[in-house]
Amino acid sequence: MGFFPRSAFGQTVFLVAALLLINQIVSYVTVSFYVVKPTIEQVNLMLAKQIKTVFIDWEDGVEINDEVSEKFFEITGIEVMTQREAMRQGLGQTREYSMLSRSMSEQLNGSARVRISQTDPLIYWVEAPQAPGYWVKVPLTGYQENNLEFLTFYLSSIGFLSVLGGWLFARHLNRPLKALQQAAVKVGKGDFSSKLDEEGSTEVIEVTRAFNQMSRGIAALENDRRLLMAGVSHDLRTPLTRIRLATEMMNDEDEYLREGIIYDIEDMNGIIDQFIEYLRHHKTDELACEDINALVAEVVNCELQHQRVITFKENPSVGRIPLSSVAIKRVVTNMIENALRYSDGDIEVLSYFNSNKKYVVIAVNDNGPGIPESELESVFEPFKQGDAARGSEGSGLGLAIIKRIIDMHDGKVKLENRPEGGLSAQIYLPIKVTPSVM
Repeated sequence: MGFFPRSAFGQTVFLVAALLLINQIVSYVTVSFYVVKPTIEQVNLMLAKQIKTVFIDWEDGVEINDEVSEKFFEITGIEVMTQREAMRQGLGQTREYSMLSRSMSEQLNGSARVRISQTDPLIYWVEAPQAPGYWVKVPLTGYQENNLEFLTFYLSSIGFLSVLGGWLFARHLNRPLKALQQAAVKVGKGDFSSKLDEEGSTEVIEVTRAFNQMSRGIAALENDRRLLMAGVSHDLRTPLTRIRLATEMMNDEDEYLREGIIYDIEDMNGIIDQFIEYLRHHKTDELACEDINALVAEVVNCELQHQRVITFKENPSVGRIPLSSVAIKRVVTNMIENALRYSDGDIEVLSYFNSNKKYVVIAVNDNGPGIPESELESVFEPFKQGDAARGSEGSGLGLAIIKRIIDMHDGKVKLENRPEGGLSAQIYLPIKVTPSVM
């Protein structure tokens, strides 16, 4: 059912509104059949009796006496007039009611016509079978159309206020669930700082309490993991430093061996740095509006030291967006260094808007061997490296670090094999900041 809301809040409001609508329909039908219709029938019966009184001793072909008519009008307010006089007094602007005509015909034992003028007061016009061509004019004082309008307004107001009350109730009922959803998004991004207030219904309180307990448990595990990794990384640096010192003291004739050892030590230090970088999360960095083109240009200029051609084609319309400059510099640096490592041609860096202009895209294109289509998603997992065609250097944390940082910005990372050869690494940064990244 495409029209049925998917959220719990929307479903609650929809069901409350549907029940109230059914209640209003039943109320209208009940009022119509058990209040309005009997009232109209009673009025019709009373008018029929009055009209019978008017035509007592009425004989066909005899005109009504003006003196009697005026006297009767003074006493009852009922007038009898010809078709021409009735038209002059507004009969042409009236509306005929077939149901009332049938009821009046039954009461007067003949074919009668009933018309009503929508004036203040309402006026009943009846052509009785006893005097065809004559119309009886009966003003209905105290029975006005705006009475029905007020009833309609009253029932509509009750319905609106009921729906509004249901909406407020559903909003109050679903507020803890909304807070739970937002907190779950934060926990999924590594932010365990939020503790939910345990409020609402009993079931919601139990779920909230379980979530808070789960969040504390995950935070403790995450802290233990970070402490373990940091400790291991620190402990590895100590023997590496000693090895580096011993290597520097080697004889000159072992120069080639010393250079190889130093290269391996630097490589291991780089891997340890990636471990530490992966553990940082970048969740404490404040987002600020920065010129993304200037930031990327700065990184590109720094990477030119590799003596490779790196071109940056920027879109001048791409301006300032909310981001963590340190973290995004790290992302762009990793992307360019990956392109340099796995290709030997020119590197192209682009900035542009995506199709709906909700994201700014930074793309780094190389002409390397690319990545098999089956591995384009799995390479973002920690310690996962791409196909052997792209080599096996590093720790396998580079793309995992990129994805983690971009996730903290509520963005997206995408890898595509280019039709002309090579890989295109793209990051999507939202133009507008969302509450989940504040």
